[in-house]
Amino acid sequence: MYAVFESGGKQHRVVTGETLSLERLDAPIGSDITFDSVLMVKDEEKDKVSVGTPYLANCKVNARVVSHSRQPKITVIKFKRRKNYLRRKGHKQQTTLVEITSIEHKGK
Repeated sequence: MYAVFESGGKQHRVVTGETLSLERLDAPIGSDITFDSVLMVKDEEKDKVSVGTPYLANCKVNARVVSHSRQPKITVIKFKRRKNYLRRKGHKQQTTLVEITSIEHKGK
């Protein structure tokens, strides 16, 4: 069984036991979190696909927070030639590593 859920404005396709990196979540390390914004669930045993409009009711993706980290630095440069104009700026995106523990789906 796999599910597609939304977190941080992005959609993620996950299966149970998978580890993925999301945008920073305000949850301590080791805590359990639940994603209610599930867009789609596919059950391969029954060969059944459930799609929500926009989200599925009675469906949750449970996960455990593994760690918090920062991505490598991204350098942004603004430059105009022959105008003595150069601006440099850097940014490190904060992320949360989560492990998917279960996908709960109570189909009709």
